[in-house]
Amino acid sequence: MSHALIIGASRGIGAEFVRQYLADGWKVTATARSEAALADLRAQGAAAIALDVTSTESTSRLAWQLDGAAFDVIVHVAGVLQRQTGLEPPTDADFDHTMHANVLAPMRVLPQLADMLAPGAKLALLSSKMGSIGQRAATGSWLYRASKAAAISVLKDISLEWAGKACCVSFHPGWVRTEMGGAGADITAEQSVAGMRGVIAALTAKDNGRFLNYDGSAIDW
Repeated sequence: MSHALIIGASRGIGAEFVRQYLADGWKVTATARSEAALADLRAQGAAAIALDVTSTESTSRLAWQLDGAAFDVIVHVAGVLQRQTGLEPPTDADFDHTMHANVLAPMRVLPQLADMLAPGAKLALLSSKMGSIGQRAATGSWLYRASKAAAISVLKDISLEWAGKACCVSFHPGWVRTEMGGAGADITAEQSVAGMRGVIAALTAKDNGRFLNYDGSAIDW
């Protein structure tokens, strides 16, 4: 049975990844912070692990909790959005929170999984088109943009380190109708995740390190 690990599955896109992989008969391990979210994941049939990606202590316990597992697909979803207007300077607290959640977290979490890759494994890190330098035409939420640009860099380094062991990509999930994306967004979480799952399934070694839209089209760095 194929096995997926979803990092950050308490709601929105992460929860939808869990739902869809379980519906297709996969074994799913998923992380969340709250007891309520963990209970919901277990009720659906997933193996649920408590993880706060912004906590050094919590992330340090992840590897031994997953010891012996082999994952065919790993999706790192966890992240936060801090909104600013124009070039409004972020506070120290906002900067630290955003960079810890969106950049430091995958740098802490993903290297722990190197020995848990099944043959032909796929890794997807959710970033955002807002992190693209080549396509940037606005300055809103510039702290979030900076963090997502850095997250793409993190994924690229992992793709080089894990070349030959896993195909690693970063995704723009689309503008999704979630708590983060808002009610006026373009697509549902179900559409976004279905698209990304299809792309993940079709990835080959030549795709390693790419930055992709949820529909598989390439995005400029």
